[in-house]
Amino acid sequence: MIELISYVIYISTLCLFILLIIDQLFLSNFKKFATPNANAGVSSVKIIYAAMPYLFGLSFIVTIYRMRMGLDFDFNLILVPATLFLLLIIILDKVYYHDRKQLGKTKERVLIATAYDFFPIIAFVLVMRSFIGEPFNIPSSSMVPTLYTGDFIAVNKYAYGIRLPLINTKVLDIGSPQHGDVVVFRYPQNPKQYYIKRTIGLPGDTVSFNNGVLSVNGKPIDTTPASYTPDPVMTAQIYPAGKAELGQDMTLDEAISQSNLEETHAKYLQETPTPEHPHLVRYLGFEAWYQYADFLRRADPNLITSEGKQWQVKVPAGHYFVMGDNRDRSADSRCWGFGPDKNIAGKAMYIWMHKEGGLHLPTFSRNGRIH
Repeated sequence: MIELISYVIYISTLCLFILLIIDQLFLSNFKKFATPNANAGVSSVKIIYAAMPYLFGLSFIVTIYRMRMGLDFDFNLILVPATLFLLLIIILDKVYYHDRKQLGKTKERVLIATAYDFFPIIAFVLVMRSFIGEPFNIPSSSMVPTLYTGDFIAVNKYAYGIRLPLINTKVLDIGSPQHGDVVVFRYPQNPKQYYIKRTIGLPGDTVSFNNGVLSVNGKPIDTTPASYTPDPVMTAQIYPAGKAELGQDMTLDEAISQSNLEETHAKYLQETPTPEHPHLVRYLGFEAWYQYADFLRRADPNLITSEGKQWQVKVPAGHYFVMGDNRDRSADSRCWGFGPDKNIAGKAMYIWMHKEGGLHLPTFSRNGRIH
């Protein structure tokens, strides 16, 4: 239902906005009904101008809600067209209308004044989000205990190269993911969705698993038992209410109960693929996990014959093998395959806020660097 409501609001806003543009640039009805002698013939235009602020506000609220719920939405779909449109209005004024030059700021068309006022702000936000850093919200438990549901993180957008917004084409190659990096990327099977996982295998690497030992190019990743006691408050939030992460909708009490029950089976290990990336991984002893690893089942028959204890894959050029730190609750490369370099959005760097679901204030106790 939220999908349908969202698109109705977006389309309505777009249609009224187009009518507003036509009036501003060609009809000038706004000037007519803004005078004391306004007539009834422009009443429909009055409705458009009156409705626009409310529709813009509603569109913004719906957009934020979709982002918070992890729905498919790229905020650049708003920023890029808005920036280009305002730039076009400014260019038209410079070469054709000359409102700013001839009439001044107080008498120029409302649309032209708006373009001059808002273009620098929107362009700045677009540049920051596209090329410098972008905030993301963690919607699932696949990266527990590194990241919990409700964490807000800062993502470095230039660490792996400068990419054009929307089309994600790399125009300047600065670097590439390294072993242990936590990366944000577009899900290969649905590029509208963003995933966050840890880089295990680089292009050309051979990733293997043998009786609990994860190796890269025949070298086992340094793994040791960890003495770790999770925060009960965070454990209770692993599965938020209503989230069908386990294939079922859950009430708040059911979600908390499931999270706490699962934690009684959790085992934590410390992996150190590189000195820069020591991190904890979580296992639940779910022996039948391999039944859901569709990609590995196709790539290596040993997965089935060994009942999940052995498998091996070679990472092709231009791709990466990624896994979640919550190993038995992560849909990652084991399930859907390699992540292409062209889908990479950035490097996860810092947790800057945590927001529990529902009417709760954000907290900052989890703030810190992501290893």
